Amino acid sequence: MSAELIGLDIAKNVIQVHGVNAVGAAVLTKRLKRSQVLEYFANLSPCLIAIEACAGSHYWARRLAGFGHRIKLIPAQYVKPFVRRSKTDARDAAAICEAARQPDMPTVAVNTEEQQAVQMLHRIRQRLMQERTALINQARGLLGEFGIVFPIHVSAFKEGARKLLADESDALPALARHLLLDLCTELTALEERIDAVDGRVRRLAKEDERCARLQEIPGIGPVTATALIAAVGDAKRYRSARHMAASFGLTPHEHSSGGKQKLLGISKRGDRYIRWLLVQGARSIMRFASKRTDALSRWVCQLASRRGVNVAAAALANKLARIAWALLAKSERFASA
Repeated sequence: MSAELIGLDIAKNVIQVHGVNAVGAAVLTKRLKRSQVLEYFANLSPCLIAIEACAGSHYWARRLAGFGHRIKLIPAQYVKPFVRRSKTDARDAAAICEAARQPDMPTVAVNTEEQQAVQMLHRIRQRLMQERTALINQARGLLGEFGIVFPIHVSAFKEGARKLLADESDALPALARHLLLDLCTELTALEERIDAVDGRVRRLAKEDERCARLQEIPGIGPVTATALIAAVGDAKRYRSARHMAASFGLTPHEHSSGGKQKLLGISKRGDRYIRWLLVQGARSIMRFASKRTDALSRWVCQLASRRGVNVAAAALANKLARIAWALLAKSERFASA
């Protein structure tokens, strides 16, 4: 009997297959090596294949869809409750099958290779930025042992380090001076790599008409625009603007019971990177909102005065995500009031 639904538990080298029929009875259990997967599914009758959304899942989804199979990617947090007893590959595959049989199970859209390439660029940029921050923090901490303290800013550190190295006095021992020079050289190389990555991001933003429309929204520049396009893909797959904002963790976390609704802070689920970019964009708007008279600036100023700056920044990030959905899903342009 052929399987109508297959749960695929993927790993780097071993793939576990679990198939069920129309009533959910197991009819297939198989363990495949990575090199055997494509040949096996190429010779299998087209069916629905469920995969846990994790590293490598988009690659397998694209390849298996090429054989005529229907693909369903399920977020990992929704698969976990269906794992019975101790964790094994076979039980994970069975849990994926059981989760996929639920009629209202949320799914993840399959990314294209172009989307993943842009996301790769953003991950590299994020790592370089973190390395630069770590290097500067280490240098500031080490110099603090000699009583030398710089303000907390990249430009302030670079200017302070330049003056310190140019100083001929004995503010630093010879060894410490040489080590500081090495750190500054490393920082320069890191910033050159960051500039090169930023140049690629700007070129991508210029080549995509959707990015141009997104950059008309206050607080959204080339980095956020390209990241949104790579993460969202087709915005029409979201039911509404709130649905897309929720995928970034920008909607309230709910804890309701007994008919009483209780909304907490933002859920912080979903894409952390996009959420961080939108919140930073919101904070950049708030820096100058008091000097502006447009509707968005007036709204966020009033909210900040009532609820505080942090709540206002999260609310504004939510609003930016919703505006971005409207521009992408409806092919509109931003119109400030």
